[in-house]
Amino acid sequence: MARKKDQGARRAELGEAVQRAVLARGLEGVRLRDIAEQAGVTPAAVLYYGDLDALIYETYQRAIERFSQERERVAEQFPDARDRLRACIDHGVASGPDDELVRLLFECWPRSLRDAKAAALDSSLTERQIAVYYGILVIGQSQGHFTLTDPPRLLAANFVAMEDGYQMEVLAGRRSRAEVIASLHSYARAATGHDLSG
Repeated sequence: MARKKDQGARRAELGEAVQRAVLARGLEGVRLRDIAEQAGVTPAAVLYYGDLDALIYETYQRAIERFSQERERVAEQFPDARDRLRACIDHGVASGPDDELVRLLFECWPRSLRDAKAAALDSSLTERQIAVYYGILVIGQSQGHFTLTDPPRLLAANFVAMEDGYQMEVLAGRRSRAEVIASLHSYARAATGHDLSG
């Protein structure tokens, strides 16, 4: 049992090393030895836990889980859909160019254009974010707070698409987090009839 726990801890440490290596070199530039250096072990020791692609997928999956679970948890704290929508938007936008979790997700995204496994992971992330927005919009409609201008699934997908586009602007330093949140609030007002900034 202790050995399993040790292996689990080492795997978690290795996952952190993969993340640091990807953030430092970019996904396409990262090499096995970069991960080994970040972990303070030999490349052979890294390979014990899987090849480079397997480690990248595992790290991407963990990042998706972390981002999704944190957002779902934040949204569920509020019974009022107006507060949920405000919190969901706030929690989904990168804090700035140095937001490591969002940067990691976007480092992995281009691989989904030519890699079925990465594409499946990216789709799971998108669908989870759409599901959060969809739930909020439906609740807001049933509570009488939102007058939706289109079907809730379409509006939810639009929120996620806008977020994704704006995230790149924040990560590149071309827009501030506050500007992006203001843009999403503007769309929320148009889509639901409710002014979140009020």
